[in-house]
Amino acid sequence: MTEKLNTLSTEGRNPRSMDLDKMSPLEIVSLMNDEDNRVIEGVKAQLPNISKGVELMTQTIKNGGRVLYFGAGTSGRLGVLDASECMPTFGTKDEVQGIMAGGDYALRNAVEGIEDSETAIIEDLKKLNANSKDCFVAIAASGRTPYCISGLKYAKELGAKSIAISANPNSKMSAFADVSIDVFIGQEVLTGSTRLKSGTAQKMVLNMLSTATMVGLGKVYSNLMVDVIPVNIKLFDRAKRIVMNATECTLEVAEKALEETNMRPKPAIVMIKTGCSKEEAFKRLEKAEGFIRKAIL
Repeated sequence: MTEKLNTLSTEGRNPRSMDLDKMSPLEIVSLMNDEDNRVIEGVKAQLPNISKGVELMTQTIKNGGRVLYFGAGTSGRLGVLDASECMPTFGTKDEVQGIMAGGDYALRNAVEGIEDSETAIIEDLKKLNANSKDCFVAIAASGRTPYCISGLKYAKELGAKSIAISANPNSKMSAFADVSIDVFIGQEVLTGSTRLKSGTAQKMVLNMLSTATMVGLGKVYSNLMVDVIPVNIKLFDRAKRIVMNATECTLEVAEKALEETNMRPKPAIVMIKTGCSKEEAFKRLEKAEGFIRKAIL
């Protein structure tokens, strides 16, 4: 990895923040807010590639594979965050997983040098029995992290599909991925601090990838998260409101249907919409591959 960091846009000095240490708090946050507009435009320019990533991830899960995010530092943490949110939001099991360079310890602590390891990611992927059915998603602001590039190379060796997400145009990672999402965000307000605009860009991209993928898997009806897993009071209440919004039924009807389906909004909605039994609702959903609109026809 001989590429000089100072050639990367994310490592350059932002001319608008040269006097950052002289600015008032309001001036600082105003500048940061203004600079964040570049993130929105950068992500917008990558929408065609993001949609390709969605198609790849959707097909992967439909074929019985998994989406495996991996990265170091802020990028790795964002991948773990997105993966961990898929279970309660969309009722996933192990379909989306996040791998943090340095393991769980590195989620809260800096693990020096791990991002430069080309072997650590191979070991991490082997522990998960990564295979050709999986989709490998490398996340790195610089687009040149050895840990991530090595993971992408390993994907090619296995014959697996891959996606690269970076915050630099024409990233080095893009040469090793089937889909490249290089969001140009320019220089950071605080030079080299890629937890700022770069991190925001990566979070936006991951939000789009996972959410749109789950829509494509039938885990959304209208704009409702019908596969939500109620694991706390807030989500129990949300499950009831989801059923009520989807069917225009009363709270009592929603509660009764949810009780019968073990607090699963999707079959509860089908039951209410069609007047069928719990058993029939599950059969309809299975035949419809999880899509409520097809199940209620």
